[in-house]
Parts: sequence; structure tokens; C-alpha cells
Amino acid sequence: MEQPPLMLQFCKAMADESRLKIVGLLSSHERSVMDLAALLNLKEPTVSHHLSVLKELDLVTLRAEGNVHWYKLRVDVLRKISREVFSTENIARIAVSAEADGWDRKVLDNFVRGERLAEIPVSRKKRWVILKWLAQRFELDTNYSEAEVNAILKQHHEDCATLRRELIGYRMLARAGGIYRRNPDAQWLRADK
Repeated sequence: MEQPPLMLQFCKAMADESRLKIVGLLSSHERSVMDLAALLNLKEPTVSHHLSVLKELDLVTLRAEGNVHWYKLRVDVLRKISREVFSTENIARIAVSAEADGWDRKVLDNFVRGERLAEIPVSRKKRWVILKWLAQRFELDTNYSEAEVNAILKQHHEDCATLRRELIGYRMLARAGGIYRRNPDAQWLRADK
């Protein structure tokens, strides 16, 4: 999955201590490059560089007054970016993406919205990727009742019965005497078998 460009751009911009300080200083009122340089003990060209990075995100506005450039934080844009970048769904997508590679990532991107499964794939190969993702919601060496398994699966899709049967069918979960346990990955049946 490609990382959301806005998230990458925002995190890159905020990953610098000087830029964080500039955002903090501009949050109270507008300041000139000269003011910021003096407050941060930086050279003016360095401050100008940091401001240009923030300007790319539209986080600051520039107002010229003669030869002096005044910068102000756009709080409305900061709030908007914050809502978009740090939304629960966006964060969940990043987590899902981090768990997967190549083919798996593509399948997860197509079928998972946040932490919810949009649909159960028809293709065995795609279904196996989804089931593998779901199986990782269960801890190894932990016993689960059927109600607990259903509750975990319902967090991701309403049809917990089908998903539970599929997880057992692919040997991702084992069932004995009404108790379910996650099998180690090595015991799982592959989709192509």
C-alpha cells in the first residue's frame, strides 16, 4: 500500500525540532523571519527554509510589509490536516499495511476499510490473505470460546460464522470441545493446496 502522501509530507515536516518550534511560535501571532531567527538562535536562511517546508503544506501564510515578510500559522489547515492524517481509519490502514507485503498488501487495501472487512473475497487466494489477517487477531496459546471468537470476528465483519468456519478449514484456528485456539502459522493450509 502506498502511504498517504499527506501523512508522509506532514510527518516529514513535523519531524524537525526547529519546525515544531516555529509552528508553536506562530500559533500565538505572526512573526518575521528575523524574529524567528532571533528566538530560535538560527540563521535567517535556515528559518526561511523551514518556513518554505511549512508553506508547502499550506500551514503558514506570508504577508509582505515593505522588505519584511510576516508569517502566520493557519490553524484551520493544521486542524484539517490533523483530522485527515490522524483519523482512526487512516491510522488503521497504516497498521494493516505494515502487517503485509506485496500481494497481501494489495488484497488488504482492496478489501479492508479501517478495521472492517468490506466483503469476503470469492477468490481462494485473496480469501486466504484476509483469513491470515483475521487469524492474527487471536493470540497464540490462548483459549477462546465460540462467543469470544464471534465477538472478535464481528469487529471486522458481520458474517462471523462463515469466517470462523473458513479459519478452521484453513487450520488457522483449531476447535476441540467448544474451545478454539490459534494454530501456529506453520500448520496453516495454503490457499493453493
